[in-house]
Amino acid sequence: MQQVFGMEDLKNSQIEGKRVLVRVDFNVPMQDGKVTDTTRLKACLPTIEFLLKKNCKVILMSHFGRPKGKKDLKYSLKPVALELGSLIRKEVKFASDCIGPEAESVVNSLDEAEICLLENVRFYSEEETNEEGFSKKLASLGELYVNDAFGSAHRAHASTTGVAKFLKPSVAGFLMEKEITELGNLLQRPERPFTSIIGGSKVSSKIDILDSLIEKSDVVLVGGGMAYTFIKARGGKIGKSICEDDKLSLASELIQKAKDKGTAFILPDDNLCIKDFNNKSEVPQPVLAGQIDDELEGCDVGPITCENFSRYISESKTILWNGPVGIFEDDRFASGSKAIAEALTKVQANGGKTVIGGGDSAAAVAKFGFTDKDFGHISTGGGASLEFLEGKTLPGVAALDKI
Repeated sequence: MQQVFGMEDLKNSQIEGKRVLVRVDFNVPMQDGKVTDTTRLKACLPTIEFLLKKNCKVILMSHFGRPKGKKDLKYSLKPVALELGSLIRKEVKFASDCIGPEAESVVNSLDEAEICLLENVRFYSEEETNEEGFSKKLASLGELYVNDAFGSAHRAHASTTGVAKFLKPSVAGFLMEKEITELGNLLQRPERPFTSIIGGSKVSSKIDILDSLIEKSDVVLVGGGMAYTFIKARGGKIGKSICEDDKLSLASELIQKAKDKGTAFILPDDNLCIKDFNNKSEVPQPVLAGQIDDELEGCDVGPITCENFSRYISESKTILWNGPVGIFEDDRFASGSKAIAEALTKVQANGGKTVIGGGDSAAAVAKFGFTDKDFGHISTGGGASLEFLEGKTLPGVAALDKI
């Protein structure tokens, strides 16, 4: 694993009192103009507070939503500036543009140990095309670059990679460093037994990570919608359950690969099934895996699977969980994912190492009332953590200075 420079690797003369351009991931849930989940804002506070103590002028930039390269105030970051200010108990100035006179004016007005947030970088199509001129304009606002947006590190955009060509040093923020270290150690030095739990709806979106984790894990537990493709590939009946028929041969190949590698590849023993998902009064029924009648649809793992998966988890020293094993947003189908979360907290409390690979898994544990203190690490990256765990090089990490 190639180490990147972090903020603490810099000499004091390189950072003290400087204008620091910081890429953060403030693509947060918003409703009625207010931030409804501050998790991503809080995750960046250590980096921001470190820079303020160094008397830096902190210039934050982020994307928000998909405005398709046009200024659309529905996707303005102004409410985020207000929310961040209340969290950090300090005014966060807001620039109504991310480049040009307005951005320059706000940046130039900063005194030492002050913060501003630039408007949504995706108001310009040049952001996603990583256009050099746009990157240069962004870079001109700072004297060095810090990337603390791991959740966007898999994108080769102007604000994640382009600015690093024009600003040196280009270093990782504390959140970025933590993600690289935690996920890197998980893949390179896991204490064994190492169990991976992979869920989600489709095999096609998890091919590379399954391939990678079959190589590295002692046990792979498979749940969620993708499990039905594997069950059907083994000859089982799955009723109306989600299935990628064009991936049946691939599913068979992955099962065989696990067998050849000596990796335990565990599919559900039973599923919670229902006739009509939209009928909220219908009570789900447990059905043995591979024996689901044509009129039924599987929506979660069943009680036997919860017990079996929990046993494998309890016998593990290191666990990675990526993807829920049921439609957890509906309380009727949340029991499987909740059982996994509870089993992980017990392993963590007993000295094991638990990592939740971001995205829907992180949303699930939050719904169940768990916090980052209950696990070893909850990744802030959805697609980024997935690609990192697949062994891919993330452009946003590759662009940073190396030790």
